[in-house]
Amino acid sequence: MKYLHTSDLARAVGIHPNTVRRYVEKGLVPPVERSPSGYRLFTPRHVDYLRLAWLVYGGQHPGLAIHQSKVRIIRAAVGGDLAGALELARNHLAFVQAERRQAEIAADLLERWAAGAVDEVAMQPLSIGQVARLLGVSIDMVRSWDRNGLIEVPRNPANSYRRYGAAEISRLRIIRMLARSGYSIAAILRMLLQFDRGEKTGLRRALDTPRPDEDVYLASDRWLTTLAEQEQRARTIIALLEKMMQRQAAC
Repeated sequence: MKYLHTSDLARAVGIHPNTVRRYVEKGLVPPVERSPSGYRLFTPRHVDYLRLAWLVYGGQHPGLAIHQSKVRIIRAAVGGDLAGALELARNHLAFVQAERRQAEIAADLLERWAAGAVDEVAMQPLSIGQVARLLGVSIDMVRSWDRNGLIEVPRNPANSYRRYGAAEISRLRIIRMLARSGYSIAAILRMLLQFDRGEKTGLRRALDTPRPDEDVYLASDRWLTTLAEQEQRARTIIALLEKMMQRQAAC
């Protein structure tokens, strides 16, 4: 058998040799034999596992739940259970697709709200505690949205307490829905600033497109794009595992 060097694996997967070494040290590939002189004796089989590791760990962090779902796949594969890894990968794809549908629904409702299609029912102004109970969130969460500039709430001139009317509650429902669907505070603020300028079209794009001055941003700052990328990664993981099983069966 022709053995491969670390640099060979790095070129095959398109990663840095140091990344190969780190993945090996983390146990993300099956055990690697060594030559009498101490060099690792990689095989083409290790290339497949490195590709799988890169699909799981490479790129921007997609959020804890999606990341943990992918980690379970590679643990099963490295443990020798390729069939179980493939089942986990298919479940992972379904999970990512569900997250993406939820994010898309939230973006659609945002656009309907911005266009005035969501009715605001007339009601007496509520206190922050009443609003928190109505929305099913903590008072601290409502205050956090206020502190982060997502909403400006009028105050009662008699006592300076914030009073939440129909418009504020409707806006808070949108904020809560977007936050629960995975969008970051920065993304929601970016979109709302555009909305408050009177620019009520293109809000979905604003929600998913960091500004040029946002030189450091999270996956949740461009959540729709992140989920689309993660869905493609999930499909690639499934295809890779299927090929790995075919090669294993042929041996």
